[in-house]
Amino acid sequence: MKFLRDLLDKQKPLFQKGGKLEDLYYLYEAGETFMFSPNHTTAIKGAQVKDAIDLKRMMITVVIAMIPCLLFGIYNTGHLHYLAVGEAGTFGDKFVLGLTLVLPIVLVAYTAGGIVEAVFAVVRKHPINEGFLVTGMLIPLIVPATTPLWQVALATVFAVVIAKEVFGGTGMNILNVAMTARAFLYFAYPAQISGDQVWTYLGDKMPVDGFSGATALAVAYQSGQDGVNAVTNLASHNAALMDNMFSFQNMFMGFIPGSIGETSTLMVLIGAAILLFTGVASWKIIVSGFAGAYLMAAVMQLLAVNEFMAMPAHYHLVMGGVAFGIVFMATDPVSASQTESGKWIYGLLIGVLTIIIRVTNPAYPEGIMLAVLFMNVFAPLIDYYVVKANKKRRLQRATV
Repeated sequence: MKFLRDLLDKQKPLFQKGGKLEDLYYLYEAGETFMFSPNHTTAIKGAQVKDAIDLKRMMITVVIAMIPCLLFGIYNTGHLHYLAVGEAGTFGDKFVLGLTLVLPIVLVAYTAGGIVEAVFAVVRKHPINEGFLVTGMLIPLIVPATTPLWQVALATVFAVVIAKEVFGGTGMNILNVAMTARAFLYFAYPAQISGDQVWTYLGDKMPVDGFSGATALAVAYQSGQDGVNAVTNLASHNAALMDNMFSFQNMFMGFIPGSIGETSTLMVLIGAAILLFTGVASWKIIVSGFAGAYLMAAVMQLLAVNEFMAMPAHYHLVMGGVAFGIVFMATDPVSASQTESGKWIYGLLIGVLTIIIRVTNPAYPEGIMLAVLFMNVFAPLIDYYVVKANKKRRLQRATV
């Protein structure tokens, strides 16, 4: 490491003020601080604030929390392929196949977003922030493994520019950047992001007779439309090939079709435990988000206008991306509510809206994406009224 440190120090004058590459200083600074701790310290005079965590450590912690979802998603991608084509595969075969599909998506997302971040840093002459470390991992985890790489790059660039940089960069965005990328893909290229054929990689092989790549939500929704008991259909769908694929236990574990990182509720909960233990995520948003989803699903079950609505409430918590969205998207500290009371309201409404959209929208049997983006927009309004109510109560106490 000393060799690398000496090499960076030797090149540094070229990027400092007056050097030939002065305009590219922040690119140099980004590489230097990524590999080494900054060598500058706080001035002796003035306020001295110390904390064990900074932006870089916070972002890395979130990335670490997503690793269980990533690793499981890699394996599940290969597992579903072998299941679909009717072939046996070892753990290694499945993982390697999944890696060849998922790793390029991760690399493309990081590369495309990193280029945009670098361009804006050079133009605006500010350091490259670490916020994209999380976004660059989130985007691959919320898309199918079959998503074309050029679409991943286009969605990433769109999201970073429109949802982040136009508002001022890291810490200034109103919308969750990764969810914006997912929304862009959904509305711009619906054929590649939805439908039974996009969730399971088949390669040049035909699926075995009767196999369907439909997600649990798609199967449940079709059950409701057909007037067949949704839970029974979930448990028996393609039963000859996939014994209990859509049982509650299997959906909790995650061995089902879906986006790369969202299928396993178990892996999401492991990530949630890491975020809560380190204090990075708000437990209030997570708890209220799950509570809102469960309570709304229970209300829908009582109404039971169709069989999808009649499904037990706990099934909704392990289907689709509700768990992943609540844990990793709703808790985004920038686009979420900032007040403590507001976090309860914000998370609760995300859970409620997710289920409402999921069971009432015939064109979109999922809701977490739209629910999070919708509440991102309303988060400042929630905080405004929470602060206003606090001020009113304090003024009342002052006049007593």
